[in-house]
Amino acid sequence: MKYDVTLKIDYSYSQPTSHTRNLLRLLPRDLPGQQQIEDWTLALSPRPSEQTWFTDFFGNSVTSAAWHSPIEEVKITLTFRAECHGDAPRLALSSPLEKLPADLIACRDPGPDSPLHFTAPSRRAPVLRDITAFAHDLLTPNMSTLEAVQTIGHAIHETMTFSTKATHVDTPVQEAFAARAGVCQDFAHIMISALRGVGIPAGYVSGFLRTFPPPGKEKLVGVDAMHAWVRAWTGPEMGWVEFDPTNDQPAGTDYIVIGYGRDYDDIAPVRGAMRGAGEQDSDQSVDVATVA
Repeated sequence: MKYDVTLKIDYSYSQPTSHTRNLLRLLPRDLPGQQQIEDWTLALSPRPSEQTWFTDFFGNSVTSAAWHSPIEEVKITLTFRAECHGDAPRLALSSPLEKLPADLIACRDPGPDSPLHFTAPSRRAPVLRDITAFAHDLLTPNMSTLEAVQTIGHAIHETMTFSTKATHVDTPVQEAFAARAGVCQDFAHIMISALRGVGIPAGYVSGFLRTFPPPGKEKLVGVDAMHAWVRAWTGPEMGWVEFDPTNDQPAGTDYIVIGYGRDYDDIAPVRGAMRGAGEQDSDQSVDVATVA
């Protein structure tokens, strides 16, 4: 499946700001056998005083941009074409859940895809007693790791309510879990916390999801949004799988990956600092259009 994706993020400041610097993790990834990026452009307005690119530890492309003169707004426009194949067909050779600790002990891979980086608590996805107990109650004897991932993801989907008013970007995972409500970021962090609590390495995926209009309605431009889901390590044979607890399904050809991290902190789309006073407003629009 091919998609043309357009993302627009606009920041406006009530007072001119100076010494503004941002790190952007917005450029999509080439993933052999899963996703191919044919072309992309990233436009910043006003033009930055300096702009550089680098790759972080987890293989995500990062754009560093700085404005040394006072500015009143920043407009970010990203366009690209992606061809998504989903996961390549493979046998469901997931490790039995009881064998996973031994598999992790045997792992000697220090690279960015190593499951060893995704077992410990992180700031946004700590291992918490109540979330771990919730996950433990779902496990059964002789369950495979893949079955555990799918079961926990399904249970989070069933017990949580999607609500854009229940949380904000900095809401702690324990508050979202206690309220049983939140957005995709909250669903993902709760699932990561639950998986790590029962010994399954898990990480955060940032990207885009193709959406569908209601029956009989035309798809509107710009109404899509950035999305978050989960990747979990199921053993040395099957490796990583991706699951979306918000929509209760494996991530397939409707999912476009931007980046991977331990939680949102590693892959925040825009992060920066500025010097100034007053208020800041932001607006975002996303359009994911299929290519014939």
